[in-house]
Amino acid sequence: MVKVFVITYSTYGHVNTVAESVVKGLEKGGVEVGRYQIAETLSDEILTKMHAPPKADIPIIDPKNLPEADGFLFGFPTRYGTTPAQVKTFFDATGSLWTKQALAGKPAGFFFSTASQHGGQEVTVFTSLPILAHHGIIYVPFGYAHPHLFDNSEVVGGSAWGAGTVANGDGSRQPTQKELEIAEAQGENFASVAKKLAA
Repeated sequence: MVKVFVITYSTYGHVNTVAESVVKGLEKGGVEVGRYQIAETLSDEILTKMHAPPKADIPIIDPKNLPEADGFLFGFPTRYGTTPAQVKTFFDATGSLWTKQALAGKPAGFFFSTASQHGGQEVTVFTSLPILAHHGIIYVPFGYAHPHLFDNSEVVGGSAWGAGTVANGDGSRQPTQKELEIAEAQGENFASVAKKLAA
């Protein structure tokens, strides 16, 4: 069976909530899912000062295990329009895979969380594309494949680049039902692409 890794970094839990719906969509699409999180680089002292909750009980991904998957969906919050330092550290540790082109030809997509509607959901993915290009990983955008992405009656995270949520600056807003439905649809769509490429 085709295997897709869902790999997240989440400080306050919003991305992990979206990931649950992504996983649901992948499983609905008929692929095996491996669920992982990226290691934290901040100290417990700093995280306490940030009022961050304890990390979810999800296995830490070791970069050397990436070749075991047929595809990847990465989820993380934006930091000034790019990846958080934790995610950058993770990708910086994939050099040995790059030298062997061990991930070339595998598909990947993204989902994300921002503090505001214009907090960088699209540009965060855009600034991550060079990582995929250097590995030869095939970027799979979501497109406007769900009607909620056309909904202008309320704040709805996500775009053609992937599912998303808007958390507010204080993290008080949780992913909405519409955002979670978009995430599930992205998972199901990605499963279809991953299966075709694996064939």
